[in-house]
Amino acid sequence: MKKILVPIDGSTASHKAAEKAIEIAQKFEGEVTFIHVITVPDALSHTRYGVIMQFDFNHLEEDMKEAGIKFLDSFVANVDCANVSCHKLVVTGEPYEEILRVAVEGDFDVIVMGRKGFSKIKRFFIGSVTQRVISDSPCPVFVVAE
Repeated sequence: MKKILVPIDGSTASHKAAEKAIEIAQKFEGEVTFIHVITVPDALSHTRYGVIMQFDFNHLEEDMKEAGIKFLDSFVANVDCANVSCHKLVVTGEPYEEILRVAVEGDFDVIVMGRKGFSKIKRFFIGSVTQRVISDSPCPVFVVAE
């Protein structure tokens, strides 16, 4: 478990996942990469009259990415990365897709992530990022409860 990927969304569960990932990295002399995924709204929108309107989200995406970088910098500054090489990555897209893409491209050994408390019914209808990552992950997924 040399390369550990940790998705961060600011929740208590993701903070606990970060702590667990660092603990694992310390034991196995590994490195941790924290990933934060920015989801940008679609560029097309329907009005209530059925007309499609196109919006320019270029500035919004830049602003959101800049805010995401500041968020992740602040998050990592508040986590004790003693004796562990910690990296940060901010990407845009669908969270579970980007987490899986980075896991494959980065050849990660494990993904450590938090679990939110969705009810079984809600999870059935909408799914959760954690559930989707578990289903399609190229490597083991260690889920930390909130």
